[in-house]
Amino acid sequence: MNIKSSHAIHGATTGLSSIEAQKRLRQYGPNVIIEQKDKSIFFQIIERFLNPIIITLLVIGIVTYFLNQISNFIIINIMVLISIALDFFQEYSANKAAKELRKSIIITIFVLRDGQTIPLPNSELVIGDIVFLKPGDVVPADGTILKGDNLYINQAILTGESFPVEMITAENVFMGTAVISGEGQMLVTATGNKTKLGEISASISQAPPLSSFEKETRKFGLFLVSVTAILVTLVLFAGIFSARPWVETLLFALALAVGMTPEFLPMVMSVALSRGAKILSKKKIIVKRLSAIHDLGVMNILCTDKTGTLTEAKIQLARHIDIDNNESEHVHYLAYLNSYFETGRKNPLDEAILSHEAQNISNWNKIDEIHFDFERKKVSVLVDNGLERIIVTKGAPENVLEACSHYELKGKISKITAQLREKLHNQYKEESTKGFRTLGIAWKSASKNDDKVEIKDECDLIFAGFASFYDPPKSDVKQVLKNLAARGIDVYVITGDSEEVTTHLCDKLNFAVRGVLNGNDLDKLSDEALKTKLKECNLFCRLAPMQKLRIVKELRELGFVVGYLGDGINDAPSLHAANIGISVNTGTNVAKEAADIILLRQNLGVVLEATLEGRKIFSNIIKYIERMTSSNFGNMFSMALASLFMPFLPMLPIQIILNNLLYDVSQTVIPFDNVDPEDIETCRKWDFTKLLKFMLVMGPLCTVFDLILFFILLKVLNVPADIFQTSWFIESLLTKTLIIFILRTRLPIFASNPHPLLAIMAVSLISIGVAITYLSIGTYFGFVHLPIYLIGVLLVVVLTYLVTAKQAKDWFYKFLIN
Repeated sequence: MNIKSSHAIHGATTGLSSIEAQKRLRQYGPNVIIEQKDKSIFFQIIERFLNPIIITLLVIGIVTYFLNQISNFIIINIMVLISIALDFFQEYSANKAAKELRKSIIITIFVLRDGQTIPLPNSELVIGDIVFLKPGDVVPADGTILKGDNLYINQAILTGESFPVEMITAENVFMGTAVISGEGQMLVTATGNKTKLGEISASISQAPPLSSFEKETRKFGLFLVSVTAILVTLVLFAGIFSARPWVETLLFALALAVGMTPEFLPMVMSVALSRGAKILSKKKIIVKRLSAIHDLGVMNILCTDKTGTLTEAKIQLARHIDIDNNESEHVHYLAYLNSYFETGRKNPLDEAILSHEAQNISNWNKIDEIHFDFERKKVSVLVDNGLERIIVTKGAPENVLEACSHYELKGKISKITAQLREKLHNQYKEESTKGFRTLGIAWKSASKNDDKVEIKDECDLIFAGFASFYDPPKSDVKQVLKNLAARGIDVYVITGDSEEVTTHLCDKLNFAVRGVLNGNDLDKLSDEALKTKLKECNLFCRLAPMQKLRIVKELRELGFVVGYLGDGINDAPSLHAANIGISVNTGTNVAKEAADIILLRQNLGVVLEATLEGRKIFSNIIKYIERMTSSNFGNMFSMALASLFMPFLPMLPIQIILNNLLYDVSQTVIPFDNVDPEDIETCRKWDFTKLLKFMLVMGPLCTVFDLILFFILLKVLNVPADIFQTSWFIESLLTKTLIIFILRTRLPIFASNPHPLLAIMAVSLISIGVAITYLSIGTYFGFVHLPIYLIGVLLVVVLTYLVTAKQAKDWFYKFLIN
């Protein structure tokens, strides 16, 4: 933007003063949309009491109170408070960490204050401010256009219309819309929740969409609830037709429901995600949406642009040549004129032209300009030096050539023949095969009376030559691409550049190109045909923004978990549509708004680091679920089955609840557990079928050993009810807590070291559980002291179970899972 001219807005206005701006900021508040006011701590706690599991526990407690079992009532409520406190503090910590990380991403806009153009955080904008708009900006507030110069804004966020709209003076513009091309100035008329977007957000309260992992865990949870409901119903009917008191049967059935429900899973996920976000922040990765870490863990396709990701983004002007392939200062001079006077968002090619060699253009003045857009792929300026007035155009060679009817060589202008046009196309392709990014340069004379240039004027141009640029590949990308492939992540290169340039780069990086699809060919394909092509191709060139978006959507339709790495305006739709949108802190505001994850280092290796961290988190959450679906489910099924034929309950309801609480607390440190390298080498997508198979193998195995113990206690040792219940309480606690050390790894137990916290917590909770049975407090739970020989029997059963579980796990992965 021409700074001198940018200050002159409707006369000599200087914008708001700093003092007035601060006054309005206090009056109207910060320019942020508060979609939903944070709930008070009181209401956050109350919400946890409304959890179905907590309600179940409270019902059990109330029933025991009316049965005059006051001690049981107190103990159950203590358990409820512990559960709520753990869940509250973990989620509170996770949300606080997420907010702090999001605050570190500052969207900056340029505002006229005190007569000076200054950068300002978006949140400090106030009504009456004058804001400068340029390509890549997100409109920061509602306002009125004071000046628009080929200003095109995409309003899809409000209207759903994907095509940009030209904005002229006095038209209204709205917060959250995106500047696609051109430049402009706007007067802020509404901020924060008073904007159109703010009103919509306030009137429509929508929860954020569930990630793929969250959808699958919910699906699995509903399955467990269904199984639980069936078992509990059977227990209730069995109690009705038996001599057992109905209240006792009801309490037992409710306790079974509690024992079979993964009530700590949300907390385990919160701990895992918040810890993962903190780890990633230390690696210069900012997580805007915590659940995106889940998706990173199962991402199997990464779509990426090439400039700045695969290359250094340190573009240099290598050649400026005429149509005979000779160096031409005239071509550079024309390119310099265009880049110098271009006021839109300057890209690295412009910087390379301007820094290559200084040109004396002091006698030239800009009259008008047609900004770049992604449909024309050109930019034109109308300039005058007092002697002549000309239009200078640069852009994608094929687009520029299409607008040319003549060519210039050594000062002579001639008509372009079909043969020469073909030669120029071949010349451009030859430059591309050498790895050069190439622009076409053209011009034509204009009338002295012309003070405006329009798109229709980009015709009958005179082609001058080519400007060729080179952007070397990053030194570490070759190894990073190799590592991504080795870890099951298929990289798709999606670029607006030519096939020749990108293929040359891929060759240098040893990136195996399976197939190439260009934008023109993509438009001819139906959705089904494109799906087939997506399985065959991994290089996509000359793409427009909507074509990139279409690729991302079709990949997701095929069932892939898609990550998209981009930093430009044209990347924003794809960033939003991908499972994981990844941008960089130096990217456009539009891209950063659309992304889920922001990289503070523009390096593809950082994405691999984030993915591996996501896989660790995914692996540890799966450990919790697998543990729950093995011994936990097996134990509950054993109790339900035993209650049908035993003369007494295999475990008292209060004992079930205590047992469940102790081993669930012991598993809360699973997010901190070490993960085997083998578990993060390949993509482990959530597999409901695999979990179901695992449950059907490991659950019944636990039930078999429970029934063996029941037989020993009832038929061999003939123990009374209180000894039976105490014995099984201890055995159940041992098996459910220790099985995690079997299930946490596919390796031999001693070949994979658990995190010390996991071992400490397991030993501590087991010790507490066993100690309770021997302390006086144990009487409140109905426990009795066990003879030493019976402890020995329990240990033999537990050790035999663990050894057998190890063999069953190995068999499962060898024969049932490929």
